This record gives sequence, C-alpha cells and structure tokens, in this order.
Amino acid sequence: MKHVKPLAIVVFSQLLAGQVMADMSIVDSKHNLSVTGPGEIRALTEDRICIFCHTPHNAAPSSPLWNKNLQPTNYTLYQSSTLSSTPQQPSGPTRLCLSCHDGTIALGNVLQPVEGIQMNMELTANRRSYLDTDISNDHPVSFNYYEALPNPELSPVIPLGLRTYGNGNIHCTTCHDPHDDTYGKFLVMGNQFSALCITCHVNVAGWNSSSHSTSAKIWFSGGPGGAKSVAERACQSCHTPHGAGGPKRLLHQLEEEKNCYPCHDGTVATKDIKSQFNKISHHPVEATTIDLTGNAHDPAEDLMFLQGHVECVDCHNPHAANGDQATVPYASGPLTLVSGKDQTTSIVKPIVYEYEVCFKCHGDSSDSIPLITRWINENNTIREFDTANQSYHPVIAIGRNPDVPSLPSTHEPQLTSTSMISCTDCHDSDSSSAIGGTGPRGPHGSIYRPILRQRYDTMDNLPESETSYALCYRCHDRTKLLDDQGLYNASGHKQHVVDERAPCSACHDPHGVSTDGNGDHTHLINFDSAIVLPYPGNATPIFYDLGTRAGRCLLVCHGVTHDGSTQFTYP
Repeated sequence: MKHVKPLAIVVFSQLLAGQVMADMSIVDSKHNLSVTGPGEIRALTEDRICIFCHTPHNAAPSSPLWNKNLQPTNYTLYQSSTLSSTPQQPSGPTRLCLSCHDGTIALGNVLQPVEGIQMNMELTANRRSYLDTDISNDHPVSFNYYEALPNPELSPVIPLGLRTYGNGNIHCTTCHDPHDDTYGKFLVMGNQFSALCITCHVNVAGWNSSSHSTSAKIWFSGGPGGAKSVAERACQSCHTPHGAGGPKRLLHQLEEEKNCYPCHDGTVATKDIKSQFNKISHHPVEATTIDLTGNAHDPAEDLMFLQGHVECVDCHNPHAANGDQATVPYASGPLTLVSGKDQTTSIVKPIVYEYEVCFKCHGDSSDSIPLITRWINENNTIREFDTANQSYHPVIAIGRNPDVPSLPSTHEPQLTSTSMISCTDCHDSDSSSAIGGTGPRGPHGSIYRPILRQRYDTMDNLPESETSYALCYRCHDRTKLLDDQGLYNASGHKQHVVDERAPCSACHDPHGVSTDGNGDHTHLINFDSAIVLPYPGNATPIFYDLGTRAGRCLLVCHGVTHDGSTQFTYP
C-alpha cells in the first residue's frame, strides 16, 4: 500500500521549504540550532532546522505552529519620562521570541518531539542575545505605535516595510526577521547610518546637520563589522536597543557622561574633553546619575525648579550639536537646540544667546558657594548682569561706561568699550585653543577656580605679576593699568595692586553690581568683605564716583582708614 503524507504535513513542508528558499540565510545563521548549525549553540543530534520553533502537530499556539510550552511570565518593562505610550506585558510575536531569549525555557524543551532535544549548551546571561525577564533596558515592545503619537520626532504614520500586524502594534518582529539574517542581527533592513532607527524616529530635530550624523571621524570599535565612522554608527554611538547600561534612554552606559567619553577623549573627536573633568575646578557631571541619585538630570524636568545637577546634555543636545561658529552673544553650534533662561528668567527653548544656557542653572537660583563674599553678594547671575545695574561686564548688552582706557590689550586688540563678551571668554579651559592651547573651548574644567581660562588670584597680599591676574590682563592692558605717570592711573591701580598688594577682586566684582543705596557701584566696584571693611559708623564700605576717571573712598582697607578726604580721592 502506498504511503500518503497527511495534507497538513505536505502544506507545512512546502511552506517551510519556500521560506528556506526565500531566506537561505537562516541555514547559515545562529537561528539554525541543528547539529549542522554555524553557531556555538547546537543540538547534539537533531538535524532539522525549523523544529526548534515550529511543529506541524499539537502546536501552542496553533499560529504560527509554535513548538514551545509557554508558561505565564511577568516581565519588568521599559519605563521613561519621555515615553507617552504604555508597553504591555509581552504578547503575540514578542512573547514567542522571548520564549527562547528570556532564558526561562531550555532551548531543547519543545512540544515535539516529546522527549525534547539535547543541546550542547544553553543560552546564558553572558550572551547579548540573552534578555532575561527584565526587559526594562530593551527597546519597548508590545505597545501600539499610535499611542506614542503625537510625537514630533516620530513618523506620523507607520513607515512602510515594518510589520505591525495591521493594528499598529510594535513587536520584536517589527525590527527583526527571525528567518533572515541578511543584514545581521536578523534586522529587517540594514542599519548603516541608523537607517532602521530613523525609519520611525525620522524627525529628530537638528539631526540631519548634527556632527553625530555627519562626522566622517572613525569610531574605533572591535565589534562586528569593525571600525565605522561616527555617521555610520549614528544612533548606535550612544544608544543600544538591547541590554542598555542606562535603561531610561537605552544608553550604553548608566553614567550619562560615560556615553560621551569614548569619542570625546581625543580618540575620535579632535579635542579631549574627558580629561577636563579631572581638573580641580570642573562642572561635576560625575556627581549625579539617573536611578542612582535623586537629583539627576531628566529630559522632562521642570526648568523652573531645577535640582542641583549638571550633565553634558544640560548644555549640549547630542542630536543637534554641530561645529558652527557664532559671534558674541549668540549661541554656537555645540549649544544648538538646548534650553535655557533669558534675562527675565523666562524659559527659552531653544536658546538664542550663549548666556541663556548658563542662566538655566546660575540665573535666578544657585546653590553654589561664591568664590568671594562681597558686601552685595547676589550669587545670582541674572541680577548681576542686569542692564539696569550701575555696572556690569558686557555679556547681555554693551557696557554702560563709554570710557575704558585699559582697552584694548595686546592680547585682544579688537576690544573696545562697545564690545560684548561671552561667559566663556572667562569661564573656559586653561588649555583653551582661544588662548593658544590645544584643549577644547568651554567651561568643562580648569586648574583655576571657578573654571577660569587663566589665573586670577583673589588672595590678599600676593605680589602682582603678569600671570597673577592673567585673566584680567587678557582684556585690560597691564601696561596701561599700571602706568603711574599718565592718564591711565586715574584710579591708582599701581598703588593698590603693586604697592599695597591688593588683588583686583578686592574692589571689583567681575559679573556686575546692583545698587544698595550705599555709595556708587560703577566700574564694577563691590568690595571683598574679607579685605575691605566699613568706615566707622557706616554699614558698608563706600565708593563715590566723582565723574570721568575720578572717585573717593570711605572705608577701611589693610588697616588704613579712608576718610573720603583728598588723600583718598583719585586721581
């Protein structure tokens, strides 16, 4: 009697044969767990390929003829303050994928054959394909795409070519085709230049012109495929869809700054920024970490009530930062599309002027300890630079004093009394390229407090030199200031700084000074309370501005009582 195969077996065999013919790569992929498979994990004797996932009889579920006994499992899901959709417990295709990749069911523990399949080893936690039941550090799945809308970064419609099963549900198989490893990692398309990522995340603001999207610098990586350019790696330079060290944003590392360092340590990016954060004065990016410290940065944080933290992304938007230059006071390319506060304390998104990103933390509130305690001690940069003040360094607007005889200097010959400066003209790296060094620009770190470009002595009774007040002398010509014969010595700088050894900071507050009703605060006069004391009977030391390059003092300094007489009037 001729043997006839059951119809179900014939149809199933033909379907699988057609699949294998269409996607021959499964034979040469790690999903071929048979004894002839190319991967490390293989069966000891089983030579069938499809049997590890599919069976024509007694399948559970019947579609797609699944060959595993799925047990109820509770998964820890992805969470994020910027995720508007709500992932559900894995279901459908995602649950089927996890039946192998969560490690709860042995690879050979199949429904058919009933005795199971003997394997040479199991999927263990030291492999990237092992996801565990904690999938909080993996790209969210089992959610509806439309729940994530409206989101300006996402495509408003589900992109063509992605499998969402007719109802918009995102599953593992939206990005992975388990039968075809043509593109590696069973991706449904190649991900060079993050092509797969930007299929959905297509409208990330600033991305197309950002350095991270366009840089041809080579990323040194020993991973699959070898070294690639930053542009080729694109999203993968910082993010990983599975096993993220920083789950909240799918970052490679939990500590936010450590995702920047692999490039910005001078090995890929031109400048070594990482080393700046090892200097004695630096923005303390290492002090806070999301999920470890309560005051960590969060993209959804309320800028009006910021907690004490600073991370790279507080000043730089990694999706938009670029190398464009800007003129003072405008924000340059590295600050593209970051948020801040303007001079009225209003939130601005994005900033227009560089100082607005500084004002975000140092504007109308600050928990920092001032370098110098002054008689008017604002500790609030918005008030210090207020253009209604009697004097201020010209960061927000041109200065109020049209007569600044110490300008220009030999170092900055372009400066005049109508010039403006930026915060980073003072708060910058001590190795900054702006002063002839080889280091990066910006207030990352310095050997001079508080993150100053050059030396600025504030201790009393120190000898004056070109280097001791190098920060001041960068713009204000030293020769002119210390000329005791001519017009430039109107305020007695040589006597005070050279002869009496009083630091510049004893009298001048470099940000700006509001009025307190006690004398004048022109020329940035705001005395250091540790050096200058009130005249007997007065509440504060007093300076009176007598007009062009003239003034008198009523105070006690270095034990000398200045009584406002001719002796203490300059010139």
